Amino acid sequence: MRIAVLSDVHGNLPALDAVLAAIEEDGVDLTVNLGDLLSGYVQPAQTADRLIAAGLATVAGNHERQVLTFAPEKQGMADRVTSELITDEHRRWMASLPKTLSPRRDVLAFHGTPRDDLQYLLHTVDPGGGARDATDDEVSGRLGDVGRYSLLLCGHTHVPGSRRLTDGPLIVNPGSAGWPAYDDDAPFPHVMEAGTPHARYAVVDDASGRWEVDFRQVEYDWEHAAALAEGFGRSDVAFALRTGRVAA
Repeated sequence: MRIAVLSDVHGNLPALDAVLAAIEEDGVDLTVNLGDLLSGYVQPAQTADRLIAAGLATVAGNHERQVLTFAPEKQGMADRVTSELITDEHRRWMASLPKTLSPRRDVLAFHGTPRDDLQYLLHTVDPGGGARDATDDEVSGRLGDVGRYSLLLCGHTHVPGSRRLTDGPLIVNPGSAGWPAYDDDAPFPHVMEAGTPHARYAVVDDASGRWEVDFRQVEYDWEHAAALAEGFGRSDVAFALRTGRVAA
């Protein structure tokens, strides 16, 4: 089986369209979308329309939860912008999305970790040290009981990566389709950077007898996306979209 995996579109319709066009050429059996779908500074409402029409197997991310449940004064700017632009239909669609999804008996998809949409799975943020690769013990502790799965699909960090646990599943994070770099203060200050502006996704298949991953990056009109972000007053996001880096 061949599965295309994308995550963290964040309302970047030009990037999403480029990824979906590439996936169409891949001839996959299934496409899975790992959440954080709309909140951003490009085209959140139009992205919702595109995703609803696409009908992808999709889980909710932390931003879907925040848009639907946080009062406006508690929302970050990206969620507030999205809340103002989307329709009731978009909200009903978001509310219908599960937190986890098992599109095949041995596959589990989620946004952060199976139990926490805000927790990094493959990275750990240390006080004063920024983000580093998580240890196998840290990863296993965050997963809980996933013994029946041979493939775990996660997003949230915007950075592509994979890990095969000893005698355990392959874990795949496809990176971000629509927002290649950001900084955050929680749990401690850190940056996450893909390093280039490309839209990212991954293709996994089990043709070899076990799951293997191929990471993909796609060119798209990121200058257009960056200009739209500037229209929201977010020159920092525009810089990230153009470079895949966080502005100094």
